[in-house]
Amino acid sequence: MIATLGTVEEAAKELAGNWQDFDCFSWDRSNEIDADQFCLVYTHNRDSGLLDQSNAEAIAEAMKPYLDHGDVTEEHHNHWAVGWVDGYAIRVYRRGRITKAFRTYYELQQRLADYPVLDEDDYSTRIYEATLENIADSAWRLKREYDLPSDWAFQTYRWLSDHDCSELENDDDRGGYPSEEWVRKAFDGLGYKRAEE
Repeated sequence: MIATLGTVEEAAKELAGNWQDFDCFSWDRSNEIDADQFCLVYTHNRDSGLLDQSNAEAIAEAMKPYLDHGDVTEEHHNHWAVGWVDGYAIRVYRRGRITKAFRTYYELQQRLADYPVLDEDDYSTRIYEATLENIADSAWRLKREYDLPSDWAFQTYRWLSDHDCSELENDDDRGGYPSEEWVRKAFDGLGYKRAEE
């Protein structure tokens, strides 16, 4: 990890051309650019949880200013075993000096070494939205048994938050996933009427 590489100068020296050390890896773009001046870094993959997705978005925002200058390019690599990984090729050196793009990436990695979340608001929003989706998934059978208002998932979230927060815990970084039993308790507690059979 970049955060273990010491100073920005040490990290730059270590990471420039890092892709050449990857096992069983071929980079098509290596013939188009001065590839030994670039490093490849990955931010998330097909199976990434909410935290990696959130941090990837924060990194994407930080890298945007450098995309037009050629110091950063977005990378999307496929692999038969892991599906795909996304990240960046970042120019480490230009005319012997460390680029602003690399310094920006290095600073983000240093922040992550101190605290694993780059954007609390974004991460919290992702957890909340995933939990609402999970509530809907957990209730897939129950939805036929009740007459539900349009905002039933939100109301269920609020009821569970008031009555058993553990059902909303983000244990696996995929959002809270309440049990069907507790969703039923929420429906009953909210006074939702049973659908007529």
